[in-house]
Amino acid sequence: MEMEPGEKEKEPITAASEELSREFKTLVNTEDLHSLEQLQHTILGRLQDSNAVLSHFNEFSENCFAEISGDISRNTRLLKSMKSDLDYIFLKLRSMKSKLSATYPDAFPDYSANEVVDERPDLEVPK
Repeated sequence: MEMEPGEKEKEPITAASEELSREFKTLVNTEDLHSLEQLQHTILGRLQDSNAVLSHFNEFSENCFAEISGDISRNTRLLKSMKSDLDYIFLKLRSMKSKLSATYPDAFPDYSANEVVDERPDLEVPK
């Protein structure tokens, strides 16, 4: 059987790669490889367990949120309404105070005659 011209060039390369492969095998300890494989299986098992626990926790959290989301929405609307009402009340109080100050200048001490500054924190602006 005759070899093609390209096969003659491939034969020494194949022999060299086989020799190199054999040399690499002598560098690696079989017991170390087995130990490494066992460690990888242990880690895989732990990661799968952790994944199962996290999945269960996510399902539990989702169910809890579904149960309370209506209450949260309702309470949020209530708080916004209360804030709006309080803003309106404070606006009216400031207006009444300024009218009283104009009509009865002695009704309030000197420190309050200055412009009243609303020092309440704005809860809608992120810190």
